[in-house]
Amino acid sequence: MALKKLKPVTPGQRFRIVTDFASVTTQKPEKSLLAPKKRSGGRNSEGKMTMRYLGGGHKKRYRVIDFKRNKDGVPATVKSIEYDPNRTAYIALLNYADGEKRYIIAQGGLKVGQTVISGKDIQPEVGNTLYLSDIPLGTVISCIELHPGQGAVMARSAGSFAQLMAREGKYATVKLPSGEIRLVLLTCKATIGVVSNSDHQLTVSGKAGRGRWLGRRPRTRAVVMNPVDHPMGGGEGRASGGHPRSRNGIPAKGFKTRSKTKASNKHIVERRKK
Repeated sequence: MALKKLKPVTPGQRFRIVTDFASVTTQKPEKSLLAPKKRSGGRNSEGKMTMRYLGGGHKKRYRVIDFKRNKDGVPATVKSIEYDPNRTAYIALLNYADGEKRYIIAQGGLKVGQTVISGKDIQPEVGNTLYLSDIPLGTVISCIELHPGQGAVMARSAGSFAQLMAREGKYATVKLPSGEIRLVLLTCKATIGVVSNSDHQLTVSGKAGRGRWLGRRPRTRAVVMNPVDHPMGGGEGRASGGHPRSRNGIPAKGFKTRSKTKASNKHIVERRKK
């Protein structure tokens, strides 16, 4: 993985930094694993805008990803590493020994031709999916389940990873990408390794038009609105806008929005750092 800084032949290219896609091995996705992706443009069933700043964007097709990795004990060969327009990480096409094909989130270092497997009593190698009860302590993991059989929900974006800290009773202690330390059941699965495309956070789009291609419309700043439209609006001249808060008046900085009565609070050992 490397980054490319383009020559400033146009104003939009001047600051643009892109990934070189060296690890991507094919341009064509597997047809049997594609699904349609409908977009609303922020409109409801009556055609009225209910979400602002959405709309447009390039047409996409959804790649059906196997987040559960529930085909235990069946080895699979990595056929290709592909770009997925629906996520920041790359995806890998697996060819299982019984002929089935599935997409998974690709881990960094996963190569074409490599064999991966999921289940119990397997080696903790990059791309393999194991139960938290079988993973050695201190191992870097990603694509972690929160409930057994649910499928991966944590540490799935480009370059993200967690660390298995300890095991006690029926729980494992996992340090998440946010810095939060929480308890996860030992019967949950996780994949060994860091999620691919770790340079994604260093890329620079270079121009506003690229945001439009991604389906993002121009966003109006709160401080330039009128008081009727936003709590931070109004004032003579360039007023600062007061304390940062949402359109509904909820403070944006330092205000805790997590419910104190949430059932999963007991599983959080340490909150994320501010």
